[in-house]
Amino acid sequence: MLALAPLAGAALLGVLTWSFLEYVIHRWLGHDRRFRGNLFGTEHLRHHVEGDYFAPTHKKVVFATAATAVMGVPAVLLAGVLGAAWLVGFVGFYAAYEILHRREHTHAGIGRYGRWARRHHFHHHFVDGRSNHGVTSPLWDLAFGTYRVPGVIPVPSRLCMAWLRDPSTGDVRDEHAARYVLRTTARA
Repeated sequence: MLALAPLAGAALLGVLTWSFLEYVIHRWLGHDRRFRGNLFGTEHLRHHVEGDYFAPTHKKVVFATAATAVMGVPAVLLAGVLGAAWLVGFVGFYAAYEILHRREHTHAGIGRYGRWARRHHFHHHFVDGRSNHGVTSPLWDLAFGTYRVPGVIPVPSRLCMAWLRDPSTGDVRDEHAARYVLRTTARA
């Protein structure tokens, strides 16, 4: 029987593998003009333009199933139980990424990490699309020099999320006013 530490280590390696792929896919397949003609690039561009658009779940399930088969089967065949633990970490963190990314757009953010992740991601969306490609972590942005500390984030009025807008005034809710502003005109 394997000790718990190697299994935990393999699962953590799976988490890091997804984290790295999250960065690579987002940065190069989503934002590099040389690779943008792919399915992810098309869906990602629509997400940036529409704001509340997310690729349909069935497309994500197809991707996750294919990735599991392509990466998971060899991992299990080559490393047995450790390969399965790696796969659990990889698929589990992919699922966590999907949930977190959607919640960043639809909810105000819970706790310090939730508020940080939301600001990190919205700096990418609304300030500089060449930075902050990691949705769940700044690790790879720091490693590749694309991390930027968010300042006040100007959110285009047409893309303003419901959790950010005060329905009675139409402006940013008071609790978010120090970190977000609405931008109603085009950038200069």
